Amino acid sequence: MTELNAKPIDFKFGQYLSNGFEFLKNNFGNLLLAVIFCMIMTFIPLCGLLGMGNLYKYCRKLRKGQTTSGPGEIFNFDDFMPYLMLQLIILGGMLLLFIPLFFIALLTRIGGDDSAVGSVMAAVCMIVFYIALFYVIFRGFYIPALISLGEVKDIKKAWNMSKIMTKGNFWSILGFAIVVGMLSQLGILACGIGILLTLPFNYTANYFAFEDAMQQIEHDEIKEIGLKNEY
Repeated sequence: MTELNAKPIDFKFGQYLSNGFEFLKNNFGNLLLAVIFCMIMTFIPLCGLLGMGNLYKYCRKLRKGQTTSGPGEIFNFDDFMPYLMLQLIILGGMLLLFIPLFFIALLTRIGGDDSAVGSVMAAVCMIVFYIALFYVIFRGFYIPALISLGEVKDIKKAWNMSKIMTKGNFWSILGFAIVVGMLSQLGILACGIGILLTLPFNYTANYFAFEDAMQQIEHDEIKEIGLKNEY
């Protein structure tokens, strides 16, 4: 039986980039089609994150040489409820953060164009909004991995585990997200079509970051018993 024991992750920045590139190069056709299907999933209401999670599952199967039914596995809805809850929580949190901005904008409008206080308050609220947004994105970095690869369906549990796993890795994860984002968007320079060649790298690099994290927190009791018996 495999258990997950959350702990701070040893984040291997360069390894995830190189492994992601090699994996993409060796499985480009399947991964490109899977990413296209993942993009199609974003047009289905509240299924964007589900498609992404299914893509990570598909990457795991390809990497391990397991039998798959092809990129069509992106349209699997087994994890619909946890991802639905996650998206509703994100949406609710964003709306909650926008409420103060709405009232400040309303007061500023009532007070006239010269209301400097309202403008300052709006700026402060925007700063707080972005700080909160970056905090949630950073702390929740491993939630998709925990849901799709770790089979943790409780969002609160996944959040608490992700907070532990990201501890001490703020700059590493931020730098990784920036580098991967920039590299995956390079295709825009090739008249937009090239993004289909570079966007899959975003998913493969993230997959290796997630897979490595899962391996670091997995605790297989059966294997441990076998090792003890050998001694």
